[in-house]
Amino acid sequence: MPPLILTEGLVKEYKSTIGKGNVRVIDNLNLKIEEGEVFAFIGPNGAGKTTTIKLLLNFIFPTEGKILLFGKPSNDISTRKEIGFLPESSYYYRYLNPVELLDMYGRIFRIGKRERLKKIEELLSMVGLEDFRHMPLRNFSKGMLQRLGLAQALINDPALLILDEPTSGLDPIVRREIRDILRRLNQDGKTIFFSSHELSEVEMISHRVGILNRGRLIRVDRLNELVSGGMAKESLEDIFIRLIKEDVDKDV
Repeated sequence: MPPLILTEGLVKEYKSTIGKGNVRVIDNLNLKIEEGEVFAFIGPNGAGKTTTIKLLLNFIFPTEGKILLFGKPSNDISTRKEIGFLPESSYYYRYLNPVELLDMYGRIFRIGKRERLKKIEELLSMVGLEDFRHMPLRNFSKGMLQRLGLAQALINDPALLILDEPTSGLDPIVRREIRDILRRLNQDGKTIFFSSHELSEVEMISHRVGILNRGRLIRVDRLNELVSGGMAKESLEDIFIRLIKEDVDKDV
């Protein structure tokens, strides 16, 4: 089976707002995400993580390079039924309740009524919102909205989950709940590609880690090899900071 995500020579440039020429925000990015793995995409603010996700989902278009999803070009509409996406900040119609929201997404994917209603109940139970199924979303906390966002990302039973900062700004209890859900989903065979600043979360659930800085992939490795190959007693956070500093120093 081909990689679920493959990028080759991926470049994204924007026209500079302060002078002539272009600003390169993604620089020759080569990624390969295999079926069944949990891949963490980490980097400092402005490194290009969200831009990469937007490119993968065809929300924006590359300046150069190739993107394949399930072996098909990223603009192939047939790939969308196999992908679930959770943005960093989810915006929903606040007058809807969870059942109505998930029903709307189920209709978008043309899921039959009986299957759709069954799936909605299963997902609300999975994310711990079954007791809030009829509460308007305007009354939801950020953590509840994030759990609901994960449910909507799963309504089509995707093979690939793409998550942008899934635990950002959440309290420790909700972070743990989402982490446990992601573990179970991966055990059930789902491939997960996620960006994060929560390096402790990355250490707990990821198989491989890619470190992005200034649009360039400066290191990609299995988590255990990345940590064991570092200096004695280095945490992932220590390794991350050291590699970013080394990359910056190359250009000084």
